[in-house]
Amino acid sequence: MATVNSGARLDRLPISRFHWQILGLIGAGAFLDAFDIYLANGSLAAMVKSGFTDLRLGSFFISATFMGMMIGAGLSGYLGDRFGRRYSYQANLAIFGLASLAACFAPNIYWLILLRFLMGIGLGAELVVAAGTLCEFVPPATRGRWTSLLALIINSGLLGATAVGYWVIPHLGWRYMFAIAGIGALIVWFLRHRMPESPRWLETVGRLDEAEATVAAIERQVEARVGKLPPVARVVSHEVPAAPLSALFARGMIGRTLVAALTCMAINMSLYGFVAWLPTFFVKEGLTIVQSLGFVLLMSFGAPMGAVVGYLVTDRIGRRNGIVLFSLLTIVLGFFYVQMRAPAAISIMGFALVTTIYTVCTLGLFGYIPELFPTAHRLRGTGIAGTCGRAASMTTPYVALLLYTHFGVTGVVAMVGGVLLLLSVAILALRIETSQQTLEEISPDISVPETGESQALGSGAV
Repeated sequence: MATVNSGARLDRLPISRFHWQILGLIGAGAFLDAFDIYLANGSLAAMVKSGFTDLRLGSFFISATFMGMMIGAGLSGYLGDRFGRRYSYQANLAIFGLASLAACFAPNIYWLILLRFLMGIGLGAELVVAAGTLCEFVPPATRGRWTSLLALIINSGLLGATAVGYWVIPHLGWRYMFAIAGIGALIVWFLRHRMPESPRWLETVGRLDEAEATVAAIERQVEARVGKLPPVARVVSHEVPAAPLSALFARGMIGRTLVAALTCMAINMSLYGFVAWLPTFFVKEGLTIVQSLGFVLLMSFGAPMGAVVGYLVTDRIGRRNGIVLFSLLTIVLGFFYVQMRAPAAISIMGFALVTTIYTVCTLGLFGYIPELFPTAHRLRGTGIAGTCGRAASMTTPYVALLLYTHFGVTGVVAMVGGVLLLLSVAILALRIETSQQTLEEISPDISVPETGESQALGSGAV
């Protein structure tokens, strides 16, 4: 068998139940990942109130999460490209699922900090693998919308953790929050055994028989639902002789790697530099803590709304144009936001600002970054970007505090605007649009010859 041509065969499949199953299995794990990240806020408050820890050790609990996530992002990229997408996402689910269950029985805060670090490794890995894996299964014409749906699921994790914690923590205690996340992760881990390995990755590493069998099974499943499949329009070999990590920094790739890292850093600096400061800013403007949290809860709906906006625009205006447009909108809204004084105006403008930030997050983290890299390097490239982003999320609060102390919220918004402006310039300079193109066409090292009609592509071709 000369080539399986898995990419072209998958890209011409009509949307069917198979694609929804893939989204469901990937999205379920990613939602639990976000749920586990956000449960820390309410749980930590309950731990401090009960005397289980104090604020100083509580800060180590939070820091351990980010440190683990930074390591997990890089580690999952290596595992995903070396051993496969299934191996990586099953490993990270098992890590944070088992660590979450163990956290229910942590005898003291020191054990909990260690377990939270282990959870962080799994949590940081999940987002790297989720978007990279999903984009290898869905067709290019609607790939942006599918990754936006994944973003919608993930961004809803904040609301999910807030809603569940609102009842569970007062009535059952903070330990049950970890139990819910852990049990949920293990259930998804079991269900994901039915999820196929990425045929694109299988073909890249030379496992052609497995790739052929997987693609053929997917084609039979889709054909049973939608009828006769359309012809395959091109032939591409995915095999690569070697895929060293150094290739990400070679000529022709280093620009993509740097822009991916900058994208992740700019988004994390926006989220942790601005969104995290909303309660403080509201209190500074004279609102009570209760009023402040109420406004923040209202504005938090901007997270899923950003994914909805991303869904509507990503395949129309493109990922590149969309990131630049909504980055500039964020800068403009940030300028007006600091002029607001009335609570209602602050809340409305803040909601719009959070929406635009999360739209950039949807288009950048879940769409643009994994699409920039060829299959052989996709998860490692995404993992390097994620590691840089997590490093930025760890340092941003300290920079934001310094700016807030000297310049107020204007300084914080200026920092966010500056990094988003730099991101816009870098993306325009890279001059790569990924929307409406196959992953092979985007790849810098694979040319895509058009062959017109269907070809004899092995026993699974139709």
